[in-house]
Amino acid sequence: MAGHSKWANIKHKKAAADSKRGKAFSKIAKEITVVARIGGGDPGQNPSLRPLIQKARGVNMPADNIDRAIKKGTGELGDGAVFEEMMYEGYAGGGVGIIVKVLTDNKNRSASEVRHCFSKSGNNMGQPGSVSRSFNRKGLISVSSSVSDEESLMELVLEAGAEDFELDGASYSITTDQSDFMAVVDALTAANLEMERSELTYLPDTYMEVTEAKQAQSVLNFVEALEELDDVQEVYTNMDVNDEVMAQLNAED
Repeated sequence: MAGHSKWANIKHKKAAADSKRGKAFSKIAKEITVVARIGGGDPGQNPSLRPLIQKARGVNMPADNIDRAIKKGTGELGDGAVFEEMMYEGYAGGGVGIIVKVLTDNKNRSASEVRHCFSKSGNNMGQPGSVSRSFNRKGLISVSSSVSDEESLMELVLEAGAEDFELDGASYSITTDQSDFMAVVDALTAANLEMERSELTYLPDTYMEVTEAKQAQSVLNFVEALEELDDVQEVYTNMDVNDEVMAQLNAED
């Protein structure tokens, strides 16, 4: 969608400042611990662990933090906390779909906190599947347009298994199927092409365009409030804004 900033890139462009980096590390570490507990601490034998390690490296998480999270999961550090993944969904203003991914050791607490956040913001929670049925698990990679010419980069990632490739502002946005994500990451790494970010995420089949900056800011504020909850790992939405609205949002920062 030329001329538009889809949610994944809105979130990237308005990313948390360094002051919030510690909280981001904590959330990723929790997810690594859960995956290591289920499938083991060897990324070569645990296919779910590799993307998380890549995600951690993408936000410059120290190697010691990653190693400690893995050891917590495998029991080497004796951490007895057991987390369970939950998904909540609903709608923000303008019909924008919201999915909230939670890792928690207390489902009742998490459900209450997420429900309260929806209610306080004047938004509505939905039934399971009401929003998520329109989303798919995908790999999403961002590469600065300064690191490679478009034709060479496109050829490289498509040969490695990428589904989609587009220029969004000063970066190339690369989308993959979940199963091909690490193959594309490995191809970029082998070519010494630095990635701005790389993660497994949920992307919508279609986007809901928000044409007013006030409404878009309201959705962003709601997402930030959800992300502040300790048990919330990720928030996904189908919001899309045009470049004019994006410029207004950036001017207000």
